[in-house]
Amino acid sequence: MMNFCGLLTEKKEPVPLKSIDAQLEVKDHVATLVSTLNYENKEDKPLEAVFVFPLPGDAAVCHFSAQIGETHIVAEVKEKQQAQEEYDDALSSGQQAFLLEESEQSPDIFSLKVGRLPPGESASIRLEYVTELAVQADDGLRFCLPAVLNPRYQPQGSEGPSVQVTSVPASLVPYSLSFSAQVSSPRPISKIESSCSLEPLQYLNADQTKATVKLGGGHKFDRDIELLIYYKDTHQPSAVVEAGQASAKPGSLMGDPVVMVSLYPEFPQSVMSSLATCGEFVFLVDRSGSMDCPMNNSTPQETRISSARDTLLLLLKSLPMGYYFNIYSFGSSFEHIFPKSVEYTKKTMKKALEKVEKMESNLGGTEILQPLNHIYSQACIPKHPRQLFVFTDGEVRNTKEVTDLVKKNAGSHRCFSFGIGEGASSALINGMAKDGGGQAQFITGADRMQPKVMQSLRFALQPAVNDISVSWDLPKGVSATVLSQPITAIFQGQRSLIYAQLTGPSSEEADGSVTVKYSLAGHPSQNQLHFNLKPAEDSGLTVHRLAARTVIRSMESEERTRRRHQDEEMKKKVVELSIQSGVSSCFTAFIAVNKDSSQAVQGPLVRRNVPTVITKSCSAQRSSCVSLRSRLNNYMPSLFRRDNYTSVRSQPAYRSLCIERSLGYRHEEPIDCDGDLDSGRSARSAAEPPQPHKDPLLQLVSLQNASGSWMLHEALAAVLGKTKEEVEKAKPELARNKMWASILALIWLHGFKMDAKEEWELLAMKAASWIKAQNAPCVSECVEAGNTLLGCSMKKEALGL
Repeated sequence: MMNFCGLLTEKKEPVPLKSIDAQLEVKDHVATLVSTLNYENKEDKPLEAVFVFPLPGDAAVCHFSAQIGETHIVAEVKEKQQAQEEYDDALSSGQQAFLLEESEQSPDIFSLKVGRLPPGESASIRLEYVTELAVQADDGLRFCLPAVLNPRYQPQGSEGPSVQVTSVPASLVPYSLSFSAQVSSPRPISKIESSCSLEPLQYLNADQTKATVKLGGGHKFDRDIELLIYYKDTHQPSAVVEAGQASAKPGSLMGDPVVMVSLYPEFPQSVMSSLATCGEFVFLVDRSGSMDCPMNNSTPQETRISSARDTLLLLLKSLPMGYYFNIYSFGSSFEHIFPKSVEYTKKTMKKALEKVEKMESNLGGTEILQPLNHIYSQACIPKHPRQLFVFTDGEVRNTKEVTDLVKKNAGSHRCFSFGIGEGASSALINGMAKDGGGQAQFITGADRMQPKVMQSLRFALQPAVNDISVSWDLPKGVSATVLSQPITAIFQGQRSLIYAQLTGPSSEEADGSVTVKYSLAGHPSQNQLHFNLKPAEDSGLTVHRLAARTVIRSMESEERTRRRHQDEEMKKKVVELSIQSGVSSCFTAFIAVNKDSSQAVQGPLVRRNVPTVITKSCSAQRSSCVSLRSRLNNYMPSLFRRDNYTSVRSQPAYRSLCIERSLGYRHEEPIDCDGDLDSGRSARSAAEPPQPHKDPLLQLVSLQNASGSWMLHEALAAVLGKTKEEVEKAKPELARNKMWASILALIWLHGFKMDAKEEWELLAMKAASWIKAQNAPCVSECVEAGNTLLGCSMKKEALGL
């Protein structure tokens, strides 16, 4: 069930957390974030402050310390139960204690407890983590500091206790946030973008390889802090060798050198110019209640579900003929358009679009496991590789169950995942894509969903890469033990990361190489990188900690698989590596006890929950819907029987229902303005707000046939800004109507919508292929006449003809 936590303003409790200062350091594609949380107890009793907050799901938390006056305490990593017992013992004996632990359900949620903070006392908590920056489809590196943690749905029967989250709307957050970033790279930094307000980028040297940027004033906590960092020549392979820790045992992961290899495979243009000729696409769309939230505050009329509908339109129009597809949607239950995937034809596309148009966020909770199990139970279609596209706002608690299921079925498909809106779980979205051999995308702030999804569709349509292997060529006596999971997917220009532990005598003057071999479209290919074994300077233990995090996550997943067999050995290994590396895990926690204080903190301990942020639009909408539903309960039993609707419009419940509809709630049997019960959308106009005007591009896309062609009719002429008579009059005499209409559509796209090319490029390619297949003699005349009609100057070749 969903937990709607009480708001701070209702409890009237003071909050001891006063401010958060976050300092980011980015070196190439690795980021280190140091957050300082400043607490102050202004009450007359000692406090226990509990703060549940999000972190990136793939981060390696590697340092936790506390500063109380002149006393500095560095926390230790210990087995979780032991750490919790030490924390409780310290509090019961009057000692100050600090505990940081990861949620057992999701690796992107942490709980921080500041115990026995005396009256009038201040404390600064320092938290540090390292993470790799994901490469976006436009070559930007994405860093996200989560600021929003929406309540997460816990399905019935899922494992583990619920994490209690105290939340407030962004406007009521009682603490401040400051954020700054320093970026350095071997390559020049071309730009840094953000969905938040930033101060101007400042370069720190002449060659622009170092820069700094700060968060602008007045951050409202209504969104995560996202940075997109762009380097020149970003697709350069690299290797970083890091020396082991001097105090660690030789032969251990922390004692030996570790190498981090970044490869960016480049495929031949001849291969990239041809799309795969077969495949099965399964689209899984979240229809839970939270999908009715606006995509962003600037365009409240565009909800997450409406954007998902528009995206499905583009996806369906862009699929090649002969592919197979199906569409699932889920909430507390799930639905599918077809019993099993069907061939993409004019008939099946039309039926799917009719169903998509009626999709609403009316299916309740977020039970994503059920539809995934159903999809995986369907037999794969021979010679049609399965591609799964998942669209969700990611507000679930059973993250590990979901990603484990995707990983279990990774051999049968590739999974592309899309996190929609602020507060989407990075652990869920990144985990599904990583374990499913696909790519993750996040749609936040003013981002539009369509271009990001279409970028991923291009990856999915690339020829499949098979038979991937990694080999090493190292000096005699030196060997490499790969710590990363095997590479299961390679996409054009996308980074593949490999961590390896180097053992044996090393020479700083020696060189080594790593080679990734694979089969691409039936042809053997490879990418090779030569590197020097000399350890990098001033790298600390960043690479070791990232490698340890990689191994820990892999062992945690294996432990969950073995749990039913009561195998404790894997859990023991996770705990040992976590303690050895100082990197958190789900079985360990950071514990710090202030043993320097000679006098116990007196008085009864008072708990204060530090609230985190829930987006304003969602919180207001949810509370309104809950209130209205409870008022309607008194009317529903009798009001909606089919024998009792004659005076429905005069009932208070009807008016409440109309209000509910404006908030996104739908009754199973809508009422029309005459009081009749009607299951169709056409009778909803009296109770629904008017639909926003459709974008001309989406109108044009909606008119395209499954084959890629367009029909010559009035709706197409309207999109082109002409009357049907004007379009027919300009048509060359020998041109057929569909040929003429299709060429006009291509000219309009290239002439007026180049800023949205990522969205329509694939369906335009399909249209061009259809036109060429007609072998019509008048294509050039149609292009010339179309240019005259639309006021463009497109060349035939530029249109793909």
